[in-house]
Amino acid sequence: MSPDLSIIVPLYNEEDNVRPLFEAIAAALAPLPLTVELLLVDDGSRDATFARALELPRDGKPKLRLVKLRRNYGQTAAMAAGIEHARGRILVTLDGDLQNDPQDIPRFLAEIDKGFDLVVGWRKARKDHWSRVLPSKVANRLIGWITGVPIKDNGCSLKAYRAELIKEIPLYAEMHRFIPAMASLAGARIAEIEVRHHPRRFGRSKY
Repeated sequence: MSPDLSIIVPLYNEEDNVRPLFEAIAAALAPLPLTVELLLVDDGSRDATFARALELPRDGKPKLRLVKLRRNYGQTAAMAAGIEHARGRILVTLDGDLQNDPQDIPRFLAEIDKGFDLVVGWRKARKDHWSRVLPSKVANRLIGWITGVPIKDNGCSLKAYRAELIKEIPLYAEMHRFIPAMASLAGARIAEIEVRHHPRRFGRSKY
């Protein structure tokens, strides 16, 4: 039987984050009366990311599924692979570095329950260096101006989707940043909510 919810996490050289991430997601979802699968997508990591993922429990909540790409294809391709393999009615994507907070996931699901098709996270208090924040702000304004869809944070990976919507949106190159615009063109109802954002604990940003 298909799960209610699929969580999709692209990973590239995140060996130190794999177990803390899994435990944080499990803790956030434990109170929810939903069946959940977690898809960890190893985007051609050169470290022990996949080996660490193999050490995790498979059959609890969430039920763990692993996808391994042959080489590093990039964030959009890894996300697309997870979406293709996902079986849930609702899909949630987030980063693998614990800067997104899994405790925010229930709030996204509440917005889906209100009738929205796509819920986008807004990292209002973003904990990144200005060299990442400033270009992101410029890109968000430019994307909004070009597409007419005024999303504050297109680059936030923490999003929730109805499966029938996201599985019909083509993803390639860096197109994951344009998901809200493409969803809007498809007639989707879109909500944007403020989310927590944490400093990276281990390693450095890969995407």
